[in-house]
Amino acid sequence: MAEVRLQDGEPLENALRRFKRKVQQEDIIKEVKRHSYYLKPGEKRRVKAALARKRNRKKARKEQD
Repeated sequence: MAEVRLQDGEPLENALRRFKRKVQQEDIIKEVKRHSYYLKPGEKRRVKAALARKRNRKKARKEQD
């Protein structure tokens, strides 16, 4: 669970920015989205394979530059 405490004299916007950064680093939003609906095992495999292909294409594109 992400937790941010307000420091003395710190504006709320700064604390909110720190909270958002912490949530993003801990992948909390990604985890919530993943559990928000059920995927059949076959669909889960297809999604996983598609993400792997996407990563490989991105990696190959970076290596070309």
